Amino acid sequence: MWTDLLPIGRHPDSGGYRRSAWTGPDAECRAWFREQAERRGLAYETDRNGNQWAWLGDPAAGDAVVTGSHLDSVPDGGAFDGPLGVVSAFAALDELRGRGVQFGRPLAVVNFGDEEGARFGLACVGSRLTAGALTVEQAHRLTDADGITLPRAMAAAGHDPDAIGPDPERLARIGAFVELHVEQGRALDLSGDPVGIASAIWPHGRWRLDFRGEANHAGTTRLADRRDPMLPYAETVLAARREARLAGAVATFGKIAVEPNGVNAIPSLVRGWLDARAADQTALDTVVTGVEKAAREHAAAHGVDLDVVRESFTPVVEFDHALRDELARILGTDTGLKVPVLGTGAGHDAGILSGRVPTAMLFVRNPTGVSHSPAEFAAEDDCAAGVTALADVLEGLARR
Repeated sequence: MWTDLLPIGRHPDSGGYRRSAWTGPDAECRAWFREQAERRGLAYETDRNGNQWAWLGDPAAGDAVVTGSHLDSVPDGGAFDGPLGVVSAFAALDELRGRGVQFGRPLAVVNFGDEEGARFGLACVGSRLTAGALTVEQAHRLTDADGITLPRAMAAAGHDPDAIGPDPERLARIGAFVELHVEQGRALDLSGDPVGIASAIWPHGRWRLDFRGEANHAGTTRLADRRDPMLPYAETVLAARREARLAGAVATFGKIAVEPNGVNAIPSLVRGWLDARAADQTALDTVVTGVEKAAREHAAAHGVDLDVVRESFTPVVEFDHALRDELARILGTDTGLKVPVLGTGAGHDAGILSGRVPTAMLFVRNPTGVSHSPAEFAAEDDCAAGVTALADVLEGLARR
């Protein structure tokens, strides 16, 4: 499975993956998922929001145990973020069939669409729509860098955009959702454990800062006469690093748009996106408030206007304690495996669904801690340990 999936959407120069939602590489990944489902005799379906499902047992029976993740990527992302969870889900099902396990609850593997938000700027679109955390009106306003709306992109890929929206009937079928994911950090590497259990997802969000100045000639405009928005933007980037360090949080300006974007032109607009995350809401509020305060002070000093827009926000997600403890019991008591419990600063579909169904997460060790990069990595032995752990969890939750 891994070998078949590996080349899809891989850029020959960077070595990273470009699997944005509703593009050609995404379609290839979706075809791969359907092939895996049909090869195993699973009932395949695509829901109203473009998420893919492969069912073992009767979906209408309810109380299903679901596992899976996503197949899309950030620009030039790594091979493991998302796909490891989907590949491991199919592999765990193969393992359970090999054990001859008889299930008393339906099982499903899912591929959630547009998890990374690389194309339309909002993460977890498929799961947000399903859970009702994103309205139809908001979804229809999402636009990519080329001005193509989400509905238009979905229609071009053969999906009916008029069908999207909350899916409470589907959520009512799910008794538990367990997502396996490569760790996006080094906690497991430092502890020496191949597999861990998630405790919570840090609160996090994205803010857009628009610095509006005045375009002018780079060679003829005196420094004293300039209203250059690049200067307060640059100072705000440094302020974000300082505020995050003081609060024990993380803050990143990783995306920027400049107009008119000419080498010999002073910009009229610098638009930067802030990603901020912290272990608790108070720390996150401190960081964002500090960054905005600094941005406004620097903008005023340079005669530049500033607009700040919160584009997305996810509060702290405490995974279902009973389900988390059941995973720890299955893996610790039943198998003797030492499984640490750890938090994460990365968002996931499991976090979006947590308000509607019991959810839990397993992490697989990432020895470098690198993620969202071609250097992202997990050793084969650790991936195999993740499959075994996931199979043990699914057996413990769904067997007769």
